[in-house]
Amino acid sequence: QVQLVESGGGLVQAGGSLRLSCAASGSIFSINAMGWFRQAPGKQRELVAAIISGGSTNYADSVKGRFTISRDNAKNTVVLQMNSLKPEDTAVYYCNVRAVPAITLGSKDYWGQGTQVTVSS
Repeated sequence: QVQLVESGGGLVQAGGSLRLSCAASGSIFSINAMGWFRQAPGKQRELVAAIISGGSTNYADSVKGRFTISRDNAKNTVVLQMNSLKPEDTAVYYCNVRAVPAITLGSKDYWGQGTQVTVSS
């Protein structure tokens, strides 16, 4: 199976920075995409940022210019650098990996356990 281990998150003042990291391990044939979602209380889960195997990135309009997503293919790790944080960024952040576990299988989505990000005003 594919396992995801997240690190980072915490409490930070507005204007501060946090770095979220997610490492994938286990039976992995290939990784097609990696990204971060977030969900605030009473809100729908939304895509924050994603990066595909070819290197293309996609960001939510609300974080564009403040957040940066990157990959380390050798370590199967995705990092979300969050700068100029706002109280509106407060949410549980979930790592998502779309991976092919074996050459005979199709891709599947794997999720991290979630990490809390709280930004105080």
